[in-house]
Amino acid sequence: MLRLLLFTFISAWWILPAYGQDKEKVACYSVPRTTESFKRKLWDGYEISLGPARNGSGGDGDDCTAAIYSSGGKVVFRTTGFGVIFDQDQTGKDIDGDGKPEVVFMTDQGGGAHCCWVYNVVSLAPRPHKLFDVGEGGRVDFAKDKDGKTIVWERISGTHALTSEAQAPYAERVFRVLGGKLVDATPDFCSRIFSAGNEDYETWNLALTPEKIDKLHSAETVLATSKEIDVEDTVSALLSRAQQRVLCHQYDEALADLNLWPQSSRTAMKGNFAESIKSYSPEFAARLLGNSESK
Repeated sequence: MLRLLLFTFISAWWILPAYGQDKEKVACYSVPRTTESFKRKLWDGYEISLGPARNGSGGDGDDCTAAIYSSGGKVVFRTTGFGVIFDQDQTGKDIDGDGKPEVVFMTDQGGGAHCCWVYNVVSLAPRPHKLFDVGEGGRVDFAKDKDGKTIVWERISGTHALTSEAQAPYAERVFRVLGGKLVDATPDFCSRIFSAGNEDYETWNLALTPEKIDKLHSAETVLATSKEIDVEDTVSALLSRAQQRVLCHQYDEALADLNLWPQSSRTAMKGNFAESIKSYSPEFAARLLGNSESK
């Protein structure tokens, strides 16, 4: 019996997909330019090919490519960008909850600047199809909820007009994967975000004391905060917290945060803020632009 169990264990180890055994990074970059190509077997006869694109133009976003091939040699999915990475950590996991594993790539759409990596999540069952893309400039984390269902945390950027790039505001958006699609579930996680121990929450509290808000009001050129280093952490925290409140559907609280901004430049700030959130909160963006009483 022991011999049979040992044989079964060894056999199972040998048939694990290649992505599970080989953690060598499978990636292509435009800067520095990658010359090596990779192939990896998946399951059910599928395999991937990743490397420099044969007809890449050299800097226009088509330098690297990755494809999934069927057992018959047909391309069933392709992604192309300044860079492409085969995500061996997420590939093989059941992300959409159908009991079948997914394939995950990361595609650089940001000009080779080591940002803006979009996660491409692809299902091969019952036939190959892309489930969704997520992430355009911020961090993305895949996790499981208490029921074992996938949740995706995406750190999204806010307005870049009022700070330097190093202090640009960010907030968290949280999705559930339902029916193979991303569904915004951020409000379900806001009690966790706005609680002691959360890094962002602690940062906001340190940067938004009454003393620091008073210092912000005394700054001469709030709309050129890259020159006002002493208040930039306050500016970033204020805009980040307001953005997070919008994502949490806490609109009155978001407006109260924005109204902490100095009166002299508040209208211009709200215009920039509204522009940054209108893709996911058009109603509140319109409220900001039209609510003259709160300006």
